[in-house]
Amino acid sequence: MGSLRTSPPPPHATELQRWELGTGAELRGLRASLHEALTGHALGAGEQLDDIPERVVLVATELATNALKHGLPPTTVRLLCADDVFILDVADHDLSTVPEFGDTDPLGAGGRGLQLAHAFSLDVGWYATPHAKHIWASFPREAEPAR
Repeated sequence: MGSLRTSPPPPHATELQRWELGTGAELRGLRASLHEALTGHALGAGEQLDDIPERVVLVATELATNALKHGLPPTTVRLLCADDVFILDVADHDLSTVPEFGDTDPLGAGGRGLQLAHAFSLDVGWYATPHAKHIWASFPREAEPAR
């Protein structure tokens, strides 16, 4: 798979919510808050996520974990909206590395976050600003109708 393509998300995207993370202990709160931002309600005990929120939450957790583990804090997670897509943007402050798919690592060694993002989203890319490296993934706002 190699390198991730360099591309910013759609420029007309609107920020819906933002989270600042400093430790892995904050990931549980991110998942719950992100679910609520996507659906408008808290996830009840035993309740299952719908397909799109489940994908967004899974990819957010993977990308934020990567940023916390391999980047420089703080990790910023943003939920954006543009036209008919949600965009997840995860940033860290380590500008010395370029995101790459972990396809050469042995199984069980981790590094599969970008592969999951690629598999579960419509599009994935990355870009850098003067102070942060961003990885983004887009998702449909509504599940595709069953055929």
